[in-house]
Amino acid sequence: MNTRSEWIDASLLRDFEAEGTDAHRLCTIEDGWVERFGPDLLISFRRVLAREHLVQELHVWATAVRFEFGRIFARFVPRKNEEREAPHLIFGDVSENLQAIAMERHLRFGIDFGGGYSVGFFVDQRENRRYVRHVAPKRLLNCFAYTCSFSVSAARVGATTVNVDLSKKSLERGRENFELNSLATIDHRFIADDLLAVLPRLARKGEKFDMIILDPPTFSRAPGGKTFHVENDFEKLLVNALELAERDSRILLSTNCSVLREPALEVMARYCLRATRRAATFHRQPSLPDFPPGAGASSIWLLLR
Repeated sequence: MNTRSEWIDASLLRDFEAEGTDAHRLCTIEDGWVERFGPDLLISFRRVLAREHLVQELHVWATAVRFEFGRIFARFVPRKNEEREAPHLIFGDVSENLQAIAMERHLRFGIDFGGGYSVGFFVDQRENRRYVRHVAPKRLLNCFAYTCSFSVSAARVGATTVNVDLSKKSLERGRENFELNSLATIDHRFIADDLLAVLPRLARKGEKFDMIILDPPTFSRAPGGKTFHVENDFEKLLVNALELAERDSRILLSTNCSVLREPALEVMARYCLRATRRAATFHRQPSLPDFPPGAGASSIWLLLR
């Protein structure tokens, strides 16, 4: 196991705190990483030795930079999605509930360490969420919305949103994220359904959006057994989304699939643009200072013309 690690330095930690962010990565090694969610930490590991190594280094680093934290949770990163389990507490008070609040640029998001493998917030989308706030869209379509963090970012700058996800529970947590930020949900829709069935319905109704978020899971299964495989189905997803895109709109293509890195996303996008006779330029957000090169989601924005 390669245990060479690089923890963020004290100056970057101060930068996060100054901008109102306490959800970010602290360290990455080959077989694991450490992330911060408000007062609590989450260690993700592929090997038990990696977990032990990160725990030991965490205490040394925290002392050196004078970083105080609450609980430590850990989760094993399996090869197959169906083997994923919720994080378990390895340090802290077992009597406390498993929820917390994390902040990103002063927006608040609910974290649940007992709700499943994912805790409700993906820190590697931070720069993409900042871009949403910078652009300030009028209507945002959030596909595979999960807990609606992109929609909260858009709503904060005045957008109306449509949020689509198979999970009613995730969308309910999305509503709670709106409430955490004192954002009314009256101008926002939450649709618990198969996205590939929803997109044609929206197109038939003539709905259009000036920003669309496509950040699908690597694999998902809809009721009735219908499956989504990002390697096979992302192209169809983008073609359907392009039917809903206004002129001069923006579409985020993002995935954690190791096969679909940014060059592959761009090739796929160019093919879909030709097939639908649309034109676009490509935009990439700055790299994340708390992630080493190649870590985190691959992302590219289409700027339609």
